[in-house]
Amino acid sequence: MQVILGIVYHFIGGFASGSFYTPFKKVKGWAWESYWLVGGLFSWLIVPPLAAYLTIPGFANIIKNTSAGTISITYLFGILWGIGGLTYGLGVRYLGISLGTSIILGLTMVFGSLIPSVYYNFFPETGKDTFNMLIHSTWGLYVLAGLGVCILGTIFCGKAGTWKEKELNLHGNSGKGTPIKTEYKFGLGLLVSIVSGVLSACFNFGIESGKSMAITANELWKAANPGQGEFLFQNNVTFVVILWGGLTTNFIWCMVLNTRNKTFGDYVNKKTPLLSNYIFCALAGTTWFLQFFFYGMGESRLGNGASSWILHMAFIILVANLWGIVLKEWKGVSAKTKSMITLGIATIIVAVLLVGYGNSLK
Repeated sequence: MQVILGIVYHFIGGFASGSFYTPFKKVKGWAWESYWLVGGLFSWLIVPPLAAYLTIPGFANIIKNTSAGTISITYLFGILWGIGGLTYGLGVRYLGISLGTSIILGLTMVFGSLIPSVYYNFFPETGKDTFNMLIHSTWGLYVLAGLGVCILGTIFCGKAGTWKEKELNLHGNSGKGTPIKTEYKFGLGLLVSIVSGVLSACFNFGIESGKSMAITANELWKAANPGQGEFLFQNNVTFVVILWGGLTTNFIWCMVLNTRNKTFGDYVNKKTPLLSNYIFCALAGTTWFLQFFFYGMGESRLGNGASSWILHMAFIILVANLWGIVLKEWKGVSAKTKSMITLGIATIIVAVLLVGYGNSLK
């Protein structure tokens, strides 16, 4: 039952991640950097401590009493993760949405799931999964098989996306009558995507480095609630610190763009629907944070081993592609391309089942 709950929580988190950008499409008259920053203030600064306050009594004291070294490395991983998120846009710009997203998320999944287990192979800690444990146990082999199958599914989705873009470009539109503007540079796009994929995995490294805060929250909760298992919201305190790093990176970049593009006036421009713009930005930012809110809940049931990160990334890829189908982004493509995206989605579902089964054996 714990495994099923963990998978469900990860699915909800993946759904939030795959859906958060939709409210941004309702923002009118603002430059990207303006609505991204306003939404980000909710994602990285406002909602995380509010969630921690509502779920972890005394969360601020936990952070205050954590060593400066732990806070610093967790914050640093947040900064690196923020850079990964910013370079994501360049990867998509040079490779296209489907191919760029598939490469970046695929790399993020591999690095984020395996590097911590390799680290704990050399620096073992109680309760942490090592790479040796993964390759020398039945449950670990199922998890690794799930990772491999998910990578395969990601490749299928990326291939389908590449075919789709070529077919729609051939007809000069996006399937909805909108002209397509591409800036395809495979070499540069691949390099940027690799950087983004590696650095985006730093969020999982931040969870690992700040785990002592979650452990403290868990122990305090278990002492107050004996016999009720692990604390469902223990990771919310760690997210606060990681997202300080993400805020730093994104705030600086948005300020640079506001200055360069002279868009500071967006925030008070009465010619735009200011109230609705702020509301939609707040909604997008809150939805974005919910991916990690539910990730933390799933991790509390499955552990922050390779499986949690694999499931999180798998559901993001799955939901993003399903949204593409629902929004008819695949309208007008060939039957071969539709078959490939269907195969990709089906393959990712198989990967989820493999990882879930591996955790049930564990």
